[in-house]
Amino acid sequence: MKPNATIVRRSAAGPNRRTHPLTLPHDLLQKVRSRVKLVAILLMIGFIVDPAIHLVVWATSQMTGGASPTVEALPLATNLVAIAISLVVWAIARSPRVSQTRLLEVGLTFEVLICLVVSLDTHEYFLTQAGELPHLTWVIAIIILFPLIIPSPPRSMLLAAIAAALTSPLSLFILQVLGKYSLTKDDYLQASINPALAVVLAYFASRVVYGLSVDVVRARQMGSYHLVDLLGRGGMGEVWKAEHAMLARPAAIKLIPAEMLSSNEKESPEVVLRRFEAEAQATASLRSPNTIDLYDFGRADDGAFYYVMELLDGMDLEALVERYGPLPSERAVHLLRQVCRSLAEAHDKGLVHRDIKPANVFVCRYGLESDFVKVLDFGLVKSKRDTNQTDLKATAQNVVGGTPAFMAPEQALGREDADRRSDLYSLGCVAYWLLTGRMVFEAETAIEMITHHIQSTPAHPSMYAETAVPKGLDQLVLRCLEKGPADRPASAQALERELAAIEFPDDWTQERALRWWDVHQPVGRPGTASR
Repeated sequence: MKPNATIVRRSAAGPNRRTHPLTLPHDLLQKVRSRVKLVAILLMIGFIVDPAIHLVVWATSQMTGGASPTVEALPLATNLVAIAISLVVWAIARSPRVSQTRLLEVGLTFEVLICLVVSLDTHEYFLTQAGELPHLTWVIAIIILFPLIIPSPPRSMLLAAIAAALTSPLSLFILQVLGKYSLTKDDYLQASINPALAVVLAYFASRVVYGLSVDVVRARQMGSYHLVDLLGRGGMGEVWKAEHAMLARPAAIKLIPAEMLSSNEKESPEVVLRRFEAEAQATASLRSPNTIDLYDFGRADDGAFYYVMELLDGMDLEALVERYGPLPSERAVHLLRQVCRSLAEAHDKGLVHRDIKPANVFVCRYGLESDFVKVLDFGLVKSKRDTNQTDLKATAQNVVGGTPAFMAPEQALGREDADRRSDLYSLGCVAYWLLTGRMVFEAETAIEMITHHIQSTPAHPSMYAETAVPKGLDQLVLRCLEKGPADRPASAQALERELAAIEFPDDWTQERALRWWDVHQPVGRPGTASR
């Protein structure tokens, strides 16, 4: 997980989302896939044991010339069916196309089918060998353990447990219909009592597990917002999808849990909190439409600090290039100009971002516009107007802030004269990434990467670009990557003017952008968190 996780909008839920009978708190729902796979594997192994033993005995008899063991058709058939069902459920659980909610339905159905197989096998064995029904069967254990292993709402688990318990008398009925045994009402009663008790235990176990999870979710209340879905976790905290108590508009909440403050070995809690406050205050002071919008800021009852920002529908530039390849020059310029507008306002207010990189630039659908840029994560922001730099810098002692692959030389050296032109160097690195799909320098370690930025001369992006790069853009990117700040464009406004002056045979228009998004990210298709 890379630092400073960003956010995307999940696909809109249907109208019955809140009333779905298998609705679970997110924490529990996220465990369904792994738990269903675990149960399927364990039961598959359990049912393989008996046929495997028979196979070994048969093979031994063939080798020694002894009598071949008698194989009962029904037990063998039930074991093979159980193995097949477990294998199918395991395969379904591995498929990302099956939602967690749908997988929960599969898990509960799996419980019922397995109980039926176990009942048939157990009852047939005891009636054949002992002439009587067993007092206890594995059906009881399965009914009780399922709500503890696979989380489910109590009502749904109750229905599944009842259906699983009914497989015990149902198996007797099947055996009787097959003409194997003559059974009485007392036999059916005996086969039903213990599974019925297991249903009661399973229901209360499910209520306890479900209730504890709901209590945790209710505790996650940030002011007027309620945490819904964990979108990412990074060095600056966690990012959650959230809902307002009164408003329909979704939001994203970035927070630092109280335990993260005390567990950070590199920085004191005071430094972490100061940086977090600086990010919130810096972001809140900016009004550029190309800067992430901040709604609220505060401290939760459990000591966690948080701020609320807009939820975006799209992806960052890192994911964009990794997924779809380098961009045509005209599109890259279209995106870079918007970043310049965000930085221009920040620089005008005396703020230096200090961590401009593809992962911190988000491209999205925004209202009626496509390819709209939002600059994120002002977590390393530095004010040039404050005289107390040591106090307000809010970075760890003896630690250089930023990302090595996109760090200006003066920033890497920790010089106090690093200013807004450091952001322009980083933006040059972003431009290089957009045009070529590669970083300015390749390195094995962070120290080696920083050394390259301090000493090495970058190659022209046109050497690696898949499409033609205009000479003016090629040279402008290299000017942004000059080692000396004075040799770079003087400001973000100046850089945007130079970008705007570059001519292309085919401009990147809103029509082209809309066509691209309709093909690659249709409205309603779920987005993915890139970090």
